[in-house]
Amino acid sequence: MAKMISPRNLTSSTSLLFPSTHSPTSLHSPPSVGFSTKPISRGRFAAERGGTSLVTKASSTPTPVVPDDIADVLGEVSIFAGAGQPVKFQDLWDKKEGMAVVALLRHFGCPCCWELAATLKESKEKFDSAGVKLIAVGVGTPDKARLLAERLPFPLDSLYADPDRKAYDVLGLYYGLGRTFFNPASTKVFSRGDALKKATKNYTIRATPDDRSSVLQQGGMFVFKGKQLLYARKDEGTGDHAPLDDIFDICCKVPTA
Repeated sequence: MAKMISPRNLTSSTSLLFPSTHSPTSLHSPPSVGFSTKPISRGRFAAERGGTSLVTKASSTPTPVVPDDIADVLGEVSIFAGAGQPVKFQDLWDKKEGMAVVALLRHFGCPCCWELAATLKESKEKFDSAGVKLIAVGVGTPDKARLLAERLPFPLDSLYADPDRKAYDVLGLYYGLGRTFFNPASTKVFSRGDALKKATKNYTIRATPDDRSSVLQQGGMFVFKGKQLLYARKDEGTGDHAPLDDIFDICCKVPTA
């Protein structure tokens, strides 16, 4: 579960994106971060110790990327709508006051991601009524996204494809064999066996990306209000998803004015 950080505890050196818990040059970090109703200022991405950028390449050997503002950096990332047309992140929600939950799935052929997509679909009406836009992004081409959308089913207008994992790179999400198959956090899946079985009733392995290295990608969950990042969580392992009830509570705590 994500740690909640009171706005009064935030300083110019407080990192809201994956604060370092290791050596001053470490780029690795805990899976979840805090919630604040104040904007993230420029330079907030320096680590609490050492000043190293914490937005990293999504690979087993991260390459640092140093943005001034994560929303601006992510906004320039080009992905694909489920129907196939290219779109930039900055066009997915209102960057002034719009509230959005961005759920990054592992890939469209991951059974656990079908379960997460099913949960998102079941919660969509509740989020819509609260004025929160749900956005699901998965690794793979648009045709793979459409397989999930058609067979689950899932609303295609809320589903996006990131075949090159660009957004995952910008957000520094975990990647690798150990994270995918051997992380203890993945045992959470066993407690959701019925939901997984129901979600994968019409599952097809054909939704798996043609680039098989993509199956080692992990996902995450992010909440934005306009350009303000409110919440960020990196999945520790396969099936280690943020509880949507917690995400909804975070959205409801944000002041409307």
